[in-house]
Amino acid sequence: MNKDVHTVRRAVIMAAGVGSRMRPLTWSIPKPLVKVNGVRMIDSVIGALWANGIREIYVVVGYRKEQFEELPDRWPGLKLIENPLYETWNNLSSLYAAREHLEDCIILDGDQLIADPTVVSPGFTRSGYNAVWCEGKTNEWMLDVRDGIIRRCSRNGGEHGWQLYSISRWSREDGRRLRECAEREFERGSRDLYWDDVALFRYPELFTLGIREMRREDVVEIDSLEELAAMDSSYLPLLDTMNGGSRE
Repeated sequence: MNKDVHTVRRAVIMAAGVGSRMRPLTWSIPKPLVKVNGVRMIDSVIGALWANGIREIYVVVGYRKEQFEELPDRWPGLKLIENPLYETWNNLSSLYAAREHLEDCIILDGDQLIADPTVVSPGFTRSGYNAVWCEGKTNEWMLDVRDGIIRRCSRNGGEHGWQLYSISRWSREDGRRLRECAEREFERGSRDLYWDDVALFRYPELFTLGIREMRREDVVEIDSLEELAAMDSSYLPLLDTMNGGSRE
């Protein structure tokens, strides 16, 4: 086998957050456990990993953690990791909680729908992120990629670039570096830091990251109740209630 080809051995799924942009639904249920057309978002993520033979899975939980307790029975090989700091820290605290499992790893958010399991395929040549080419303007994080290497990331969006998605792969060496940098920032008390900031903004000189190209329809990110109702009409009555009982 080509020594430059890496293989994902394990997965870390971020699922500790509150999901405040989807309230009131998420007052009672964590966002990754919300069903879209009958399928919980996190089950679409785990199912895609299983389809690719990735069954060493760690789910970082926090908000309403007890609702995730049935996952190890449903998905053998899955383990829960508690992040007790989810309310007072940004998601760097979730990466820190799972820091022992970052080598040869794929990191994903639990609150997305994976329509095409090949987007989490285990083989890769360079650590980095899944990305979609965006011709028009977007407010999402945008990557400047030249010669297959991420040269710059903009938090403020842009156009004519690669939109970053929350699926990333890390080789053994890069996973070890990511852990060391996360530990350093955690010890500094960087409460407001996104975990992606570590490699993309705080220590970019330590990483040579690439992208895995995919299509926009391969992964669906749902960030609001309006977007959820557009995907699943069963939520329209709840949206109507939120809008004062009428919908134009």
